[in-house]
Amino acid sequence: MEESSRGIRAGSDPRTVPEVPDSGRSALRWWSMLAIGMSQLMVVLDATIMNVALPSAQLELNFSDSLRPWVITAYALSFGGLLLMGGRIADLMGRKQIFLIGLVGFAVASALGGAAPSFAILLAARVLQGIFAALLAPAALSLLTTTFIDPAERGKAFGIYGALAGAGGAVGLLLGGVLTEFMTWRWTLYVNIAFAAVAFVVGVIAIAPTVRERGIKLDVPGAIFATLGFFALVFGFTNAEEHGFGSIGTWGCLGIGVVLVVVFVMLQRRGKSPLLPLHIVVHRDRGASMLAIFVAGAVIFGVNLYLVYYLQIVLGFTPLQTGLAVLPLCLGIMISAMLSTSVLMARLGAKVLVPAGMTISALGSLLLAFANADSSYTLHVAVPMFIVAIGLGAIISSALSVGTLGVDPHHAGAASAAVNASQQLGGSIGLAVLNTLVAGATISAIDSGEGHLDSLVSGYSGAYVACAVLLVIGAVVTALMYRRREHTAVSTGQTAVHM
Repeated sequence: MEESSRGIRAGSDPRTVPEVPDSGRSALRWWSMLAIGMSQLMVVLDATIMNVALPSAQLELNFSDSLRPWVITAYALSFGGLLLMGGRIADLMGRKQIFLIGLVGFAVASALGGAAPSFAILLAARVLQGIFAALLAPAALSLLTTTFIDPAERGKAFGIYGALAGAGGAVGLLLGGVLTEFMTWRWTLYVNIAFAAVAFVVGVIAIAPTVRERGIKLDVPGAIFATLGFFALVFGFTNAEEHGFGSIGTWGCLGIGVVLVVVFVMLQRRGKSPLLPLHIVVHRDRGASMLAIFVAGAVIFGVNLYLVYYLQIVLGFTPLQTGLAVLPLCLGIMISAMLSTSVLMARLGAKVLVPAGMTISALGSLLLAFANADSSYTLHVAVPMFIVAIGLGAIISSALSVGTLGVDPHHAGAASAAVNASQQLGGSIGLAVLNTLVAGATISAIDSGEGHLDSLVSGYSGAYVACAVLLVIGAVVTALMYRRREHTAVSTGQTAVHM
């Protein structure tokens, strides 16, 4: 199949012209980047910002340990499960409109959660946050894709966006630690109101008006099967954390999830206005990019979680110290993401840059596995963490750019949703699997006579080794999938896709 030999430059094809002419708005494009970037940061950091604050929230609202993970899982499930539908709604109703609606809804949900008098209200607020995030995230990425057409500007814009997408989880840990230490856990939710307010005002002024794409209808059956399939898969992996992969509940949910996803794919093949046009996914470079983002999502979620556990439980760091301790992760991802898309991508291409990033992150993950209960923070945590971050920044920024390159504007929302869904699905499934591995390794260490802290560290080390193995496999597969740089010439803005 030949998808496109037209390129992505304005004027090469009527469907690739920006939704609004660029003249007169060049001064506002980078202001729109501020709104888009702030919204992306808000959505990503909310996956982790409550990690540090959860013990305080649990104490005040008096809920059990078994319910605590659901404060995080509820957001991830509703966000990831509805992303594909959210992306298509953005195409259907207009991306700027849905972007602004998502900001308002996210702010309202955050206010509800911050004021929650009970666990039930907090959980409902987190579900609402996920629903509006599923509208906001694909709308933001599709706006970025259709706003920054010039190759030089596109590289800079995706460098910023990739830095925020990759470092957002670590920023959430930092911000969560600061707010919990100096204010209360409730401000980990209230802070979103400020983010959303600034992004809304700037977005109203700076983002070019968008119109709904004609001829697009919402694929309701596809949306139902995609959402239920995601829920079933993630719930099955989550169930494995407590009951293991051999339990009927785990296999039952995973089996149902696979069946639902297969039905979803069949519907997309036959539908006249599919939720996720399959040519977006089966394209070699986009498929490789989504795989890369899936792997990166699993690694980011895993590294963030077990670093927090190690720093707080083993090294005895306070919430504030923990937040400050993950700064190397934030800085490494941001530096690498900006450098990758603005300098290295044009010279090396994704075929070199993404596998290289995975290899670097795998090395950092292995180094983290050598930490023990008596290790120093600087040598055994900060340095390996920074190495992991350098690789992740290269992976995420490059894969985000290639994953949306050359997509026709009327499919921009769907493609953006698929890219976001890859990261969320990778994070949710990866974390569930890692938690299962950690639990098994910890129990084995206890049974062999190791002390409590040493046993915990053994479990965390197992997670880091698993991340390294996943990254190495990802490096090999993406190196084979990505085509040579001349086929995806980001430096010239051209894409020639032959399948």
